[in-house]
Amino acid sequence: MSPAPPDQENSEGFSVTREEVRLRLDVFLAGRIEDVSRSFIKQAIKDERVMVNGRVVTRPGKTLSADDRVSIRLPPAPLSEPLPEDIQLDVVYEDGDILVVNKPSGLVVHPAPGHSSGTLVNAVLYHCKDFRGPYGREDKGLDSLRPGIVHRLDRFTSGVMVV
Repeated sequence: MSPAPPDQENSEGFSVTREEVRLRLDVFLAGRIEDVSRSFIKQAIKDERVMVNGRVVTRPGKTLSADDRVSIRLPPAPLSEPLPEDIQLDVVYEDGDILVVNKPSGLVVHPAPGHSSGTLVNAVLYHCKDFRGPYGREDKGLDSLRPGIVHRLDRFTSGVMVV
């Protein structure tokens, strides 16, 4: 699930599988939602933004059952553009058009609620001073927080990424 557009909440729902039975609610959601921390999820639960089977739940430690339906409302994404940050990158290949990096486990890719800095995007913006997303920064359809990086690597997954 990606952050909502500015001024708009993002709502998402999930069904609990057999493998996820007995998980804590906060652990379940942290495993299902990309680029948000468990502490951010806990706060969302306490802020009454999470429902299980249509009822608001405020206990992060609630144990889930098979076929429970969990929904969460995330706040809108931050309005600002990410800033370049001097974060070490493990560059595998680089030329004028492509940057290939080995993303370590623990590094969030895109700024998101709970992770507005310290991301791969911040590192790429610092490393590639002239970086422009696939449509250029002036294009109104471009999400400045997700500038052209398409991936399926969550925070705790390592792997090679092409930018």
